[in-house]
Amino acid sequence: MNIEQIVDAQRRYFSTGKTFDIKYRLAALDKLKASIKKHEAELLDAIKQDLGKSASESFMCEVGLTLSEITHFRKHLRSWARTKRKCTPLTNFHAKSMIVQEPYGVVLIMSPWNYPVLLTLEPLIGAIAAGNCAVVKPSAYSPETSKVMHQLISETFSPEYVTVVTGGRAENADLLEQKFDYIFFTGGVTVGKLVMEKASKHLTPVTLELGGKSPCIIDHTANLRIAARRITFGKFLNCGQTCIAPDYVLVEKSVHDEFLSLLKEETTKMYGKDILANKDYGKMVNQKHFDRVSGLIAKEKVVYGGRLKQETLQIEPTILDNVTPGDAVMQEEIFGPVLPIITVADTNEAADFIRNRPKPLALYLFTSDRKVEKQFLREVPFGGGCVNDTIIHIATNNLPFGGVGNSGMGSYHGKKTFETFSHAKSVVKKYTWLDISMRYQPYASWKDKLIRMFLK
Repeated sequence: MNIEQIVDAQRRYFSTGKTFDIKYRLAALDKLKASIKKHEAELLDAIKQDLGKSASESFMCEVGLTLSEITHFRKHLRSWARTKRKCTPLTNFHAKSMIVQEPYGVVLIMSPWNYPVLLTLEPLIGAIAAGNCAVVKPSAYSPETSKVMHQLISETFSPEYVTVVTGGRAENADLLEQKFDYIFFTGGVTVGKLVMEKASKHLTPVTLELGGKSPCIIDHTANLRIAARRITFGKFLNCGQTCIAPDYVLVEKSVHDEFLSLLKEETTKMYGKDILANKDYGKMVNQKHFDRVSGLIAKEKVVYGGRLKQETLQIEPTILDNVTPGDAVMQEEIFGPVLPIITVADTNEAADFIRNRPKPLALYLFTSDRKVEKQFLREVPFGGGCVNDTIIHIATNNLPFGGVGNSGMGSYHGKKTFETFSHAKSVVKKYTWLDISMRYQPYASWKDKLIRMFLK
């Protein structure tokens, strides 16, 4: 079937009403979980081929989180899907108000290459749980994982319910010409704008999970060793190819030298002295991204790392110091293992620095000062983040994850994913045993008094 036929087949299947049954959705989630477990070794191997990730990292950050999300959905789905009663104002006496969760219909999920399992299946879990049919489009930049995902989903679901479309730009373009009921896109800002433009032709609602330059702020009260260790973990995980990875560090001048020393020490401790020989250290996804990130490294500012291994597409964890806002590395999201350090006088300067730039997807503040914490959480815009840690907010089922402004729109994770793929339908059920006439014409002074009594 071509793409138009796939969408038509799914629309016909949705119209049968089978996916509205909660038992059907729960059974689908069970099938997906069993299939993930069955293909776990193949998924881990495919991720290794595409991104060089170790099996431990891939399970921790992808397969394991996906399985955990299904478990969370299985536990809560009946409650989330239940019709919810809401208070009814006296002006609507006698009636009851409720919200009915309704699936959108046929949805499109476009996923990226950097976490090709997690960022494909996590939205799919929500789409299935909400009662939709789904077309899944994994990235062409992670071909081995896309092959396994295609096999996994094809074995688990009929194509009129859930199907995978593989390919590159031509397939993406064809998909975006179709009328979907919802589009969930994870990727870069440029393609995100195109997705939104195409969706607008059909007035299709969208969630855009994008990226940006996510800052770390280190003040003089921070536990510097913990900060260095947790920034090292968040930054160099998946070779820096994480949308919420720390992109740059703003460190107060008074603790700059000590923090930088600890950052070097923790990086060596975590990855070894010969990092490019570490079998658990990953690689850049392809030559294009290897060249792009390599081009951001100003050799005169390298204070740690900086080695390149062309044949394996590896870039050593690299720390740049004395970076200025005008440097090339500060003009785009790095999305690689390069960490610029910028010195600031205090946290006020750091806050102004961030506010004067596009709103970041994540922000990481390291401080022991409650006033500074309150300042950043209340006054500095960002999608989500952590105080005294990095990236772990993404692994919390009960917290929505998403961007703001240039870093995206909409959010998901846990219940929020279910809500993202559901239309909250507002309904008032009016009883017929009583019909107060004050709203009907002809109007009269007594009616006006009653109306004014209730509406004030």
